[in-house]
Amino acid sequence: MATELKVPAVGESIVEVEIGQWLKKEGDPIKRDEALVELVTDKATLELPSPVDGVLGKILKKAGEIAAVGETVAMLETVVGKGEAPASAESSSQATATQPPAPQASSGAEPGSQVKAPAAGKVVAEPRTMPAAERVMAQTGLTPAQVEPSGPGGRILKEDVQRAAQAAPAPAPQPVHSTPAPAISQPTGERRDDVVPMTPIRRRIAERLLAAKQNTAMLTTFNEADMGAVMELRKEYGEAFQKKYGVKLGFMSFFVKAAVQALQEIPQLNAEIQGTNIVYHRYYDIGIAVGGGEGLVVVIVRDADKKSMAQIEAEIADMAERVKTKRIKPEELMGGTFTITNGGIYGSLNSTPILNSPQVGILGMHAIVERPVVRGGQIVIRPMMNLAMSYDHRIVDGREAVTFLKRIKELIENPVRLALEV
Repeated sequence: MATELKVPAVGESIVEVEIGQWLKKEGDPIKRDEALVELVTDKATLELPSPVDGVLGKILKKAGEIAAVGETVAMLETVVGKGEAPASAESSSQATATQPPAPQASSGAEPGSQVKAPAAGKVVAEPRTMPAAERVMAQTGLTPAQVEPSGPGGRILKEDVQRAAQAAPAPAPQPVHSTPAPAISQPTGERRDDVVPMTPIRRRIAERLLAAKQNTAMLTTFNEADMGAVMELRKEYGEAFQKKYGVKLGFMSFFVKAAVQALQEIPQLNAEIQGTNIVYHRYYDIGIAVGGGEGLVVVIVRDADKKSMAQIEAEIADMAERVKTKRIKPEELMGGTFTITNGGIYGSLNSTPILNSPQVGILGMHAIVERPVVRGGQIVIRPMMNLAMSYDHRIVDGREAVTFLKRIKELIENPVRLALEV
């Protein structure tokens, strides 16, 4: 019995998907809930499992093709016959083609005889060719046998070659044996262009980033944070933290908690514009940008104000792993009231992050670099991180933006205040 494999609803506002890699081939046995094909949306790449046990029959949508939600992409056979599959047309043709090809007889020759060259005639001396005629013959591709001489003593003249060239189409010209021209330097190695269509995720990223630049009054403010206190905490308690909670104590949980506290104090950055209204969110869903192979994907830590640092670290690690293995759920990428991105893991020292619309604020973390700073009138070497925050100037004034980023700096440089919420 045949069963249709259809594209399921994969998220809000998603009406079509791109067929990714087929994980099974036609004729392969399949099991219920076994992944058959990847579905690429503008939010994430998902795996479509088999609803039945059986065999993958006909694939109706190949990799790279677009399929609408609810459309059938393959047929599944739930009953497998025990007999052997019939031989393919190719194997049948090979099986029948056992007789060697019949020998072809040459015209006017008996089978088995060898074709011999015709008897050579009397050797005739080649007419003498004048130098000017030689040059014209080299240009036209003619040979002395093709030219009728008219010069004294049977010499071939330039005019003789020109008449012969006009009488018959000239073959491809032969190179003139003269002093070679200087060699022109040519590119070496392989030179090619690969044209690859943008994936739905990359197209969506491009659309959203362009819309953010065009539809917001985006500005960026900068500051720096001394990461020494946080690094000392991680060094002192990192091992115990991992032993107790089963997850590493990273930098991101400090910044998530700091962002929540700063958003509670400056609500303009936890808002969005809807028409002519400003919507202030009274919950804190923090988006974290993680690398997904095809671009940054923002996963959402919901109700971050109600979660411990261990819960935040575990949730981020879990979603980041599922992004890489293409098992993230679309709903885990939707929403969010504020975003944090860490370019420092790639070595970035500074940047101007682009807003994740309709959000009005995004915090950019960067690489930690030891550099000289002044502390108590003395120049000391400290591990410093540049911070950048982009904001929508339509509803966030410079005062709020600068105050917000300064508050992040204060909480990171004195992380005890995160626990005391002061």
